[in-house]
Amino acid sequence: MLSMIFPVKAQQVLPVKNYLTLRSGSPHISYKLYEKQDCTVAFLGGSITFNPGWRNKVCTYLKERYPDSRFHFVAAGIPSLGSLPHAFRLQRDVLDSGQVDLLFLEAAVNDHANNTDSLTQIRALEGIVRHARTSNPLMDIIMMSFADPDKNTCYSQGRVPAEVANHELIAAHYQLPSLNLAKEVHDKIKNKEFDWKKDFKDLHPSPFGQELYFASLKELLGLALMPHHTDPVMATLPSPLDSANFDAGAYMDIREAKTDSTWHFDADWVPADGLATRPGFVHVPVLSAVKPGADLSLEFNGTAVGMAVLSGQDAGTVSYSIDNSPSREIDLYTPWSMELHLPWYILFDGNIKAGAHLLKIKLANSHNPQSKGNACRIVYFFKNR
Repeated sequence: MLSMIFPVKAQQVLPVKNYLTLRSGSPHISYKLYEKQDCTVAFLGGSITFNPGWRNKVCTYLKERYPDSRFHFVAAGIPSLGSLPHAFRLQRDVLDSGQVDLLFLEAAVNDHANNTDSLTQIRALEGIVRHARTSNPLMDIIMMSFADPDKNTCYSQGRVPAEVANHELIAAHYQLPSLNLAKEVHDKIKNKEFDWKKDFKDLHPSPFGQELYFASLKELLGLALMPHHTDPVMATLPSPLDSANFDAGAYMDIREAKTDSTWHFDADWVPADGLATRPGFVHVPVLSAVKPGADLSLEFNGTAVGMAVLSGQDAGTVSYSIDNSPSREIDLYTPWSMELHLPWYILFDGNIKAGAHLLKIKLANSHNPQSKGNACRIVYFFKNR
């Protein structure tokens, strides 16, 4: 099909097998499909998972290939979100839907765009896998690394992008199938099979790019979903790569915070300035303050803590401390804040001693020079364990 969109000579086409690693495959859902059982398939990712394209094609492919099984598909893609948000929204956005048999996971593009540090990526990705497998030891997981211009640059310089390396690190440790679409796109462009600007167009793939992603996933699924005639053994979790991984990430209700009178709770928040929003982050409860000096405190038990905010054109700066430690400041304004109220996840500390803790937050007097105000709009607090 791809050759019809952009014709090339057969001997010039680089095989997909160069970019997929099967490892232990997907034996558990394969057995259920062989037995014609119902299956739940979830898609956890950013905008490339949210947008129509490869995800819809995978759903259609599974229904057509296995007509005797009924499928429940969980579309949990939210634009702009990477591994850190995924780790803490996994329970609500995916696992609360019921027992998941197959999970598609991607975060490499947004982890780079959001400047998520490498250690946090590893803790988040490993936490997702361990949390998912704890909820259902028979869950199969497929990890994907999508393409973007910066990853093309890395590969052209002979370097492996950190985000791809981290996805593959976790996939290898847990013996999960993985697909390195970032390298496939780079290599095929170098091989003159297609062009980024003319054919792929953007990190949000054109129909051509979506078809390439689907074709590669279809080949991986053809191998990973080989028929299994015997009931597979439950997967045993190996020792973690990082004991501080976010394997029990969860949201906390914003109403658990103790606030002064300057904070306002809105049970059905919508922006008053006309800026755009992201799905799942509008018509939701929001705790907000706009005046410097507004403070709150939150008691929690856990080993990590943070908050998800809506960062718009008036996003301010907050100072915070944990257990009365010296205060530190974080700028809530992002490069995209003038365009929309972006869901932005702030990790205050990802490796705290287990036990009871106290988080304090105060709006600072200063703000980013590009911001129009001092606002802090909290959608969730989140913690691990």
